[in-house]
This record gives sequence, structure tokens and C-alpha cells, in this order.
Amino acid sequence: MELTGAEIVVRCLKEEGVEYVFGYPGGAILHVYDALYNQDDVKHILVRHEQAAAHAADGYARASGKPGVVLVTSGPGVTNAVTGIATAYMDSIPMVVLSGQVPTKLIGNDAFQEVDAVGITRPCVKHNFLVKDVIQLAETIKKAFFIATTGRPGPVLVDLPKDVTAAKTEFTYPRKIKMRSYNPTVKGHTGQIRKAVELIAAARRPMIYTGGGVILGDGSRELVELTRLLGYPITNTLMGLGAYPATDPQFVGMLGMHGTYEANMAMHDCDVLVGIGVRFDDRVTGALDKFCPLAKVIHIDIDPSSISKNVRVDVPIVGSVGSVLRAMITMIREEKFQPDAEALAAWWRQIEQWRAIESLKYNPSTEIIKPQFVIEQLYQVTAGQAIITSDVGQHQMWAAQHYHFDRPRQWINSGGLGTMGFGLPAAMGAKLAFPEQDVACVTGEGSIQMMLQELSTIKQYNTPIKIVNLNNRYLGMVRQWQEFFYEKRYSMTYMDALPDFVKLADAYGHVGMRIDRPADVEGALREAFALKDRTVFLDFITDQEENVFPMIPAGGGQNEMLLAGKDKMVSTHEEGMILV
Repeated sequence: MELTGAEIVVRCLKEEGVEYVFGYPGGAILHVYDALYNQDDVKHILVRHEQAAAHAADGYARASGKPGVVLVTSGPGVTNAVTGIATAYMDSIPMVVLSGQVPTKLIGNDAFQEVDAVGITRPCVKHNFLVKDVIQLAETIKKAFFIATTGRPGPVLVDLPKDVTAAKTEFTYPRKIKMRSYNPTVKGHTGQIRKAVELIAAARRPMIYTGGGVILGDGSRELVELTRLLGYPITNTLMGLGAYPATDPQFVGMLGMHGTYEANMAMHDCDVLVGIGVRFDDRVTGALDKFCPLAKVIHIDIDPSSISKNVRVDVPIVGSVGSVLRAMITMIREEKFQPDAEALAAWWRQIEQWRAIESLKYNPSTEIIKPQFVIEQLYQVTAGQAIITSDVGQHQMWAAQHYHFDRPRQWINSGGLGTMGFGLPAAMGAKLAFPEQDVACVTGEGSIQMMLQELSTIKQYNTPIKIVNLNNRYLGMVRQWQEFFYEKRYSMTYMDALPDFVKLADAYGHVGMRIDRPADVEGALREAFALKDRTVFLDFITDQEENVFPMIPAGGGQNEMLLAGKDKMVSTHEEGMILV
């Protein structure tokens, strides 16, 4: 049976089991939209901006583990989506982006709404394709899904000229794809795994450091088994929160720039570091020349290009996290490797001393709402079970610190790119993936205005979420840096003309609440979450001067943290503490 290229695109999506496509129509992609109109299996979500299409597909992918799909037109359609594509790329999120393109004979002629989509997106996709012949279309889309979802996941763009979507050919969809140039290593090298196990068993001050790769590689169950088998302390990166239960006593909190004192100090002083599904990025390591100076480093990752990229590794293991951890567990059990019990007990005593500092503690108030208090109440009201998305800034860090994530795919945020505006459309995508699950977007008055128009999409498709706006009338994280490092020159960080968010929510057909007293925080949250079928915008008026602590300043090591404790910054540190 002959089908048009547009019909082939839709059939390919059906073959891949795609449930939702997030997009916005335009001239170059109209043949595909016409083909979508004639079927009911693949549902289309009409966003109000193409960036939101990518973020919503991203949130759907992170929550569900399935690839997100984006459909945009040529020119400004695809360029608007680039920020969302780059966000997914930085965080290794599986996504297939289908972009319209001008007819092949007009490519390169500066035709109306023409851009070089392949060239523009090349630095921020895992791979991209320009389809020039309808005969190649089905196989190309199969390759796109295969590349996006295997190995280290990431976005793949397929550029579709309008004449290709109009042309006809016989449709056959390949069951499998084999690509000579792309063959990810899944199984770890047995010899390297043995070296790692021997090093782990000999450790006196071990530390397990895990990131988003554990979640993306569905390795959380194996990670929990290995960590409890060994009895070692474990920390997660911002992207890895939920890979190990945050309420477990072996978890020492998030590490990095705004990580806990005990996590960062344990990293700095450990003698064996087991990095699993991590990138050793700058927000984790601090100054590289000060990073884990005493440690032998094991690194498990499916992407060989990540190993020894930033930090020299002593034992590299390339393979899928789940597969490698299963092999390690088997080897430890079969050969009865035993950690040094006396040394481990002493190490835990030291960690408990660091933990007793309570680095996340803040001064409560009965007069003004503290943002940390809002997150703590959010955790209590939702019993720690909600899917939480966030935008980027202070609110993101407070959510990461004070909402205790016990399962993977529960915490959804833009880690690598740090994209303001991510949270709202990502929450919509997560809600579509799990319509019965409570979903909350933690945001700030700066970030929420980046993608505010998606309140309209949320209304149209009935995806009720709760928006927790920590409104301090500042671009808070930038203000914090200006306070510490720019002598309080608050250049362009004060939000001087904010809308009435309650009226704005009402204008979009949602429920708005303004909360300005600490005594009303819990009640407002309970009322909001009781409204299961309504989106509720909770505008919490919070302390303008509250800062995120701990904080590793630029150029600092993991043992050089700013902690809340004094009225002014001091230049010396005791046992790694710089009190502010």
C-alpha cells in the first residue's frame, strides 16, 4: 500500500507506541498535521510556544521513561524549540524532534521560513537527519528512535522537507535497526569489574556518588541492593535524586555547590570514590585541582566519552549501569568480599559528626514565609509521593534539599542547561504520563513568566497541576551571587512590576491563591491538593533576603563551603566551614 510521507510519519509513530506528540503547526509541516487529523491513536498536544513543546515532551520522557516526541514547523518553529532540545541534550533525555522544512528544491535559497535546522541543532542533539527521499523516511525515523533511546539517551532531530511529506511510496517499517557506526557497549568488562570490586572491598573511607545515569539506565534497584550490601555512604547529584531513597540513613544528602556539608566533606575525604552514571560536572566537583584529593576513582558509565573527561579515573567501566551493578553484586556475593568493618564504623562516626552540623537548618519565622518551610510543608502534605518539577534558581535548590525523593523519576528539573521556564510545561508532560499522580511545579516569579502561556494548554487538555510559586520579588539566585560577590550591587534582579498571579490564574480558568502568612501555608497546600481536577496557582510571598546554603563559591573545593551561621562572611574556615 502506498502512503504519503506524512502518513508514513504518523504510521511510524504508531509503530513506536507513541501516545503523545507535543507541537505547533505551520506551513512546512501541514501535510503531517493533516495525517494526524485522520487518526486517533497518536494524540497531539497543542502548546502555545515551541519551546514548551520540547519541555513538555522532556517532562513526559523523564517521568515515564519513554521517548518524548516534538512536532514543529520550519524556520521559527524549529528555532523556538532549540532551547528545549538543548535542555534535553544536556540531561541525556530521549526525544525525537520532527521539524518541517521547505521543499528540497528551495533548500539553500533563503526561502520563506527556511533555516538550516540540521546545522543549527548539530551541537545540541545526539544526531540529526535531513530526509531528501520519501523512500528513506520510515527507516530514518526508526533510526531516530533507536539512537535517542539506546546508549546514553538524547534528542534526535529529523528534518522533513514539505515535498518529502507529500510524496508517496510503499510503507514498510523495519523491526530492527543495525548501524555499523553506532553500537553502544552494554555489558561491562569482567576484568575491570573485578578491579573495581577489589578496590571497593579494600576501602577504608568509601563513598558512592551517583547521578542521572542511574535513573536513565533503570539501575536504581541494583544501586539500592549494592549500597545496602556494602553498608557504604551514598550521595546523589541534583539529576540523580531519587535513584536512592533520600529517607534511608545511608543517604547523606545531595552533593555539590548546594549540597549538604556531610556529603561534600565525605566526598573530599574519601579514599575510594565509586562514580555511577555521573559526569563529574563543575557544579559537583568545585575546583578540579581540589576534588577528592585522596581518592582512587571508579567510574561506571555507558558513555565512554564521559570517562576521564573532567577527572582522571583509576578504574573505568563502560556499560549500562544496571548490567554492571548486577555483575558487581554477583561477584561480591560469590567471592564473599568483606569491607573493613572497623574502618567503616570509624568512617560512619566521622560522617555523623558532619551530619550533626545540620547544614540545611534555617531560622524559622512566624512573621514571614521562609521558602524552605513551604517545601517542607509540600513534602508533608503530599506524603512525599508527588512528582515534583522545578524551574531554575533558588527555589530549585530548596526543592532538591527539602523534598525527600524516595523513588526514581519523581524529581524533574533542568540540571545541565539550567533553563528557566522548564518547570510548567514539564509538569504538564509528567501529568499526561501519570494522570492519577499529584504533580507540582516549584517555581519562582521570574521563571514562571518564561512559559506562562502554557496555562492555556493545561486548561485545554485538562492536566491539573499545582504551581508552587516562591515569590521573593527578585531573581533570587542572581541576587544571592550579587550579595556575596558583587558587594550587593543588585543589577537588574529586582522584579518591579509583577502581575497579580491570582487574577492571572483566574483569567486562564484556574484557581489562584495568595499566601503571605506562615500560619496559612499548610492549609493552602491541603486545599489546593484536595482540588484534584483543577490547576491551582499558589503564590507564596516569601522572605526576600533568604539565601541557599550550603554554597561552594567559585574556585572553592568541596571542603570550602559557605554555611549559614553569622551575619557576615569570614575568610577562614574550620574543618571546611566558612560561616556566613
